[in-house]
Amino acid sequence: MDETLADLLALLDLERIEVNLFRGLSPQTGWQRVFGGQVLGQALVAALRTVEGRGVHSFHGYFLRPGDPKVPILYDVDRIRDGRSFTTRRVVAIQHGHAIFNMAASFQVAEGGFDHQETMPDVPGPEGLPTEAELRGRHADKLPKELRDALTRERPIETRPVDPVDEFQPEKMPPHQSIWFRTAAAMPDDPAIHQCVLAYASDMNLLDTCLRPHAVLWMNPKFQSASLDHAMWFHRPFRTDEWLLYHTDSPSASGARGFNRGSVFTQEGTLVASCTQEGLIRMHDK
Repeated sequence: MDETLADLLALLDLERIEVNLFRGLSPQTGWQRVFGGQVLGQALVAALRTVEGRGVHSFHGYFLRPGDPKVPILYDVDRIRDGRSFTTRRVVAIQHGHAIFNMAASFQVAEGGFDHQETMPDVPGPEGLPTEAELRGRHADKLPKELRDALTRERPIETRPVDPVDEFQPEKMPPHQSIWFRTAAAMPDDPAIHQCVLAYASDMNLLDTCLRPHAVLWMNPKFQSASLDHAMWFHRPFRTDEWLLYHTDSPSASGARGFNRGSVFTQEGTLVASCTQEGLIRMHDK
């Protein structure tokens, strides 16, 4: 297995320290706060460890405080309800004695029923598109070494933007984008781990969508951004080691917040997941 993917799966393999209490670690990459997708994925893993025979169909989470990558994160699971068809869990992520994130997750027994979906956007396939790392590498000489190494290093998830924005000299663009992605190597067959990896990946690039109409340079020291909440629905089976299209749009930005929506399709056009996120986007005067 690819080393970076193995590291991601190890990151999601939480340590159980009590019946409903789990501990997760963060990679020491030099970032000042924990990546939101990591907390999403780990919290979902914690909830899944308390459920049997049912798959997650949705979760809703709120980011309350920045995560500290230097110390472990404790995930406390509340087994709210086990019904005949649905199971509900609440997860609180804790650091330094405070909640940094909470999640409500719902699980369902497998059922059949009505079926329809929206159509996948007509975009070029992933073959031949440059990866996000390659696009950044073209401008690597403009970055300080520590930031250059972080942005161009090997990653567990390969991303190929269909309509990339120039991160160093952005121009105003419509508030939507499409990105192909898949894991860097083959994954285990367990559907639950694919859902957790997709939760992790769903936080990548989503908040960027609401910035495209404003040509914001994310490295601007006056600019501040952070995820505020994140919700996700799983519709159909999928594999994250096969190409998936992440199509996102931002219908609104106001009050220093940007709202974003995402749809995830297989390469054959099957809609497998949807998500929403609101994030802080604030430009300081000084």
